[in-house]
Amino acid sequence: MPKQTEKKPAAAKYEWRKTEKAFYLPKEKGPVRIDVPEMNFFVVDGAGSPADEEFHAQIGLLYALSYTIRMMPKSGWTPPGYQEYTVFPLEGVWRMDTEAWQGGELDKTKLKYRLMIRQPWFVTDEVVERAMESARKKVPADLLERASYEAFTDGPSVQMLHIGPYDTEPETFAAMNAFMKEHGLVRAEQLHREIYLSDPRRVAPEKNRTLLRFFHLNAAPGAQNAGR
Repeated sequence: MPKQTEKKPAAAKYEWRKTEKAFYLPKEKGPVRIDVPEMNFFVVDGAGSPADEEFHAQIGLLYALSYTIRMMPKSGWTPPGYQEYTVFPLEGVWRMDTEAWQGGELDKTKLKYRLMIRQPWFVTDEVVERAMESARKKVPADLLERASYEAFTDGPSVQMLHIGPYDTEPETFAAMNAFMKEHGLVRAEQLHREIYLSDPRRVAPEKNRTLLRFFHLNAAPGAQNAGR
């Protein structure tokens, strides 16, 4: 079980959009380097196309768990250290070195991913257990069993805000790869993180916002400017 993170200062409501802009809403228009600390998430692993019913069921599971914790005080129990907050956005870690790439084209039916939603600092083993137990009333047991609670540290990263349809993300990835080459950085694995800042059901595709992040970066062999 991930450790309980440092308690945040008291406030009327914790808004990640305002308090943690560097991790979600960078002011820079292009790629930027950032060191991302450990964060705790509800996680579910999956494979296949984002258009599949299973993909959407997994998202529903993560939101059910997240809002169960968010609403605990109204359900009769307030976790120690609880502070009102905005639920964190959906995220996905995608593996791009799989058989999904065939002849330079992406076969979405063969994608592998980890969907997750970050949880606030006060979440403990007891909070997670209570959330899981409560979710049993709303979520099929076989789906709930696939959820886990884990800590992730992205560490040295390069990220960029992508504005537009998901299918145009390769344009942003190209800019990020060029930035990494310029700064003497390489990826430890062919993984990337996507943080979904818009609801595609309510936003036009050309205005959709997704934060893209390459993480676990290392200095390229022989690189002279990796620390800059």
